[in-house]
Amino acid sequence: MAKLKLLKNKVLVTGANGLLGQQIVTQLKDGFEVMATGRDDMLALGDICSYSKCDITNRKETIDLIKSFKPQYIVNSAAYTNVDKAEEEKELCWRINVSGVEYLAQAAKQIGAKLVHISTDYVFDGKSGGYHEKSIPNPLGYYGRSKLAGENAILASGVEHMILRTMVLYGRGINLKPNFAIWLINNLQHDHNVRIVDDQFGHPTLADDLALAIKYLIEKNSSGTFHVVGDECGNRFDFSIKLAEIFGFDCTLISPLKTAELNQKAPRPLNSSFELDKLYSEIDFKLSGIEEGIKKLKEKLG
Repeated sequence: MAKLKLLKNKVLVTGANGLLGQQIVTQLKDGFEVMATGRDDMLALGDICSYSKCDITNRKETIDLIKSFKPQYIVNSAAYTNVDKAEEEKELCWRINVSGVEYLAQAAKQIGAKLVHISTDYVFDGKSGGYHEKSIPNPLGYYGRSKLAGENAILASGVEHMILRTMVLYGRGINLKPNFAIWLINNLQHDHNVRIVDDQFGHPTLADDLALAIKYLIEKNSSGTFHVVGDECGNRFDFSIKLAEIFGFDCTLISPLKTAELNQKAPRPLNSSFELDKLYSEIDFKLSGIEEGIKKLKEKLG
């Protein structure tokens, strides 16, 4: 008697050429039928899954692709993330972080798919820390406001969803602009002095770990809002010192400064610590703490 071939659930991943998108595709490609999408002509990771060029700010293009592929899950890792430029490029930021999310939610609702959306700690003002999923958002800048509006668009649509708030993403990928950890490594290995803020507290999150958590949550078919970040909260300066120690760089190249000294266009939340009880009631592993995450990055960089 012929064996029945089990059909894999389909997942469409937006922003597949970004740091997180690449890790999500890598995590999901074996257990799911993955369609990767992005604004580039091809997938940076090569021919490891199907790829279709798609701009989520184009409503027809987005809805047509989703209706054609008919995924059970849509993972939206596409986002406008330049916090300072968002204060100037408000229209572009809104198109990607809000309008694009609305189109994904509409299409997902039409075909009965679940939308898994990546959001941010910047929906909070960072004045108190210890935020849980039901804490009242109060974004400080336009980027945070746009990400909160994206969350609200999903809630208003009535689509089945997961909203996953994360922060301080770092890791290795292909053809990417440097994230904080990679920027730091590039400077320290060339003996460049760097000044790092010591008054911004958050959870550095290894992209590989976040992608694995997303895989677990999809496999459990979880729903609702979750805070999904590295297991340890710390400030940027202490993270930098720990990275220098683990990589064998000169720690004296790193000096502290205060956020106010940077005179950035957009205000930053200074304490974005998250409560993770809800996440840990749903998954049976913890994302890496600071030292463990940096060691994993060093191993990956070879």
